Amino acid sequence: METNRQKKIAGVIQKDLAILLQNDARNGMPGVILSVTKVSVTTDLSIAKVFLSIFPNDKCKLILEGIKANAPQIKHQIALRTKHQLRRMPELTFFLDDTLDYIETIDVALRGEDGNPIKDSSILPRRKKI
Repeated sequence: METNRQKKIAGVIQKDLAILLQNDARNGMPGVILSVTKVSVTTDLSIAKVFLSIFPNDKCKLILEGIKANAPQIKHQIALRTKHQLRRMPELTFFLDDTLDYIETIDVALRGEDGNPIKDSSILPRRKKI
């Protein structure tokens, strides 16, 4: 269960990170839509898990690797933006948010395009917990 402090810090990081990444995407990668879907902060406030949704899907792995490679610079930029709100900037770890893909898979299965998921549960993939 997240405390109010964790939620507030996650909200601040999510808002500033979204602005930073969307501006970079707009300037460097035309046609790419990038959004920060969720940020969760550990109880000791040392690590922030950042979940990103990237469109188009064919470029998401490449873009995520680029973001991970630039994580120290991104952390520094966010620290500069939040220096009056946060004492310590948590380490940023980035993950792809596959929720929309998972929903689409369920929707296709429920429409019966890939078979009946009620009769054959192996149609729906198992989600990995992070």
